[in-house]
Parts: sequence; structure tokens; C-alpha cells
Amino acid sequence: MSTTGIGTFTIRPLDPLKDAELLHSWVTHPKAAYWMMQDANLPDVEREYMRIAAHEHHHAYLGLHEGRPAFLMEKYDPRYVELTGLYDPEPGDVGMHFLVAPTDRPIHGFTRAVITAVMDELFADPRTRRVVVEPDVSNKAVHALNEAVGFVPVREIDKPEKRALLSFCTRDQFVAARGVAV
Repeated sequence: MSTTGIGTFTIRPLDPLKDAELLHSWVTHPKAAYWMMQDANLPDVEREYMRIAAHEHHHAYLGLHEGRPAFLMEKYDPRYVELTGLYDPEPGDVGMHFLVAPTDRPIHGFTRAVITAVMDELFADPRTRRVVVEPDVSNKAVHALNEAVGFVPVREIDKPEKRALLSFCTRDQFVAARGVAV
């Protein structure tokens, strides 16, 4: 649980079947273009999240704001998922993706509060030493958010589906960016 000036966030494991319809509406929304599932149908979304649920090194979570679904979070072991062979992983590296649900009533600072809650969750595990992200190089909005919570861009990498900006955030960088202890 993470409490911010805009409310309380909780995170629970995603139920691939129960949550698929909700996720489908999020990942196919125009704001989710970087999620690369714009043309997915409901069975595609169910299959993708069943695949993640069955994967030993990849996990999906539903984030709630004041008890209501508000974001999707994925965490993965970059030694086995997403970044295999694209960088030299260190012990304690954890990969992360997040997607904020589309809304007709935006709340100022909400996306930053979400990424902060995601980072709080990841660093709550004492084994996590560094969070690794690989957003599309053209996704300037997420680069700014990443930097706001302590990520440092390292280099561009070529993934099969995109050119990505590999960035890292250590626990100390997150604490310094946040201004409070984790």
C-alpha cells in the first residue's frame, strides 16, 4: 500500500480471466499505443495475461486507487524476460512496466503518484536493488516520469518490437528523487 496526497494505492495479483475485459479496454485505448496491443481482441488479452501468469519470471498486478482499478503493473526478471542478452544484468535487477487506466476525469499528478506507488512496491522487496525499464525511445512523457522518480537513461537498445531507452533506478536514486526514506 502506498498513500499519497491524492489517495491510497494498493496492488494485487492480476486475475487473467476475471480482469481481462477491464484490461482489454485499457490496452486497446488510444492512450495505450506504446503498450502495442491496439488491435488485440478480448481472447488475445486473456491469452497474453494467462501466459504471464504461467511464467516463472514475469508477473502482472492490478493497481487500485481508493479501491478502484486504476493501473496495470508488470514486473519481470530481466535475465529471462524482455532484456535477455541486451544488457548485463546485476543481482537484484527487476524489470517493470506500468500502464495507467484511461479516464475522462484526470487528476493532476496521478500518473506520477502511480509510478511512485509501483516503485514503492518493487523496492518493498529487500532483494530489489535496481529497477530496469525499456520504454520506446519516442515516449517522451514516460521518460520524464521515469527521471522524476530517479531513473537514469543508460543507452538505446534494439528490441524486436521497438527501439528502447534502457534506464536504471537504484533504491538510493529513488529515495533521493522522492525526498523520503523507502
